[in-house]
Amino acid sequence: MICGPTAAGKSTIAMILADEFDAAIVSADSRQIYCYFNIGTAKPTHEECARVTHYGVDVAEPGERYSAARWANEAHEWIECAGELEKTPIVVGGTGLYIRALIEPLFDAPELDSFARAGLEAELATKSTDELRRWCEKLDPSRAHLGRTQLLRSIETALLSGARISDLHEQHAMDRAEAEFAPSYLVVDPAESLASQIESRVDEMLERGWLDEVRDLISRVPADAPAWKASGYRVARDHLEGKADLSTTRERIIIETRQYAKRQRTWFRHQLPQGAVTTLNPLDSQAIAVAREWWERAE
Repeated sequence: MICGPTAAGKSTIAMILADEFDAAIVSADSRQIYCYFNIGTAKPTHEECARVTHYGVDVAEPGERYSAARWANEAHEWIECAGELEKTPIVVGGTGLYIRALIEPLFDAPELDSFARAGLEAELATKSTDELRRWCEKLDPSRAHLGRTQLLRSIETALLSGARISDLHEQHAMDRAEAEFAPSYLVVDPAESLASQIESRVDEMLERGWLDEVRDLISRVPADAPAWKASGYRVARDHLEGKADLSTTRERIIIETRQYAKRQRTWFRHQLPQGAVTTLNPLDSQAIAVAREWWERAE
């Protein structure tokens, strides 16, 4: 598994290894699953997809809710498909929750009635976070310390299904030692150069027509679609709606992306089993040699 913060250079390393060892790439990126959101999510190009088999890209419509549990289930299928093609799968991405779901399967959240949920969502939207926390203390107390989004999900699940998410987590918990999928990790991180790489990539995306892409998306994707949560897209949309000039928009996207990368770094630092991790600086002169050595050990 190749992972690391956004703009670190994961895809470049993965493509080199996939070319050399006839591997397939399974994307573990929660932004790349959505169709039409292309430039700002740094999806592989048509040429790259023609050269190396990719899975996990363009698998959901922008308005779909796509959970980590669903991704993990489908990722297992993609991994099997790669094997049938006699290709070694490389899981590549920076979405920590997806990675955790693959190695420590999550519970399958109960299906909630969409009509009832819409009504409850409207009511809960009027409540402050403190009010939601008080509700959650009664319905699922062990989750009452969490953030607003998780509080909402806990309350909805408890009221509409009668089940508590905390109980579902406990029921489906799996010891890491018993996990079916225990990969070796190559963490790609250019250290202090990441900030400048993020800035360069944002500029490149803008030059490639990211704003034109967003303009087209505004005309056909509802503003509340989950796909808009991808870093930078709402900021770009604000610019096109006249809420910020281009210079301010560029700076906001860079800041937002750096903040996202910081959260990713923290996750990888604390959540991956350190004994299974090889760290690689893609700017190092020996980077490709290190990647090859990691590959040979992992196989």
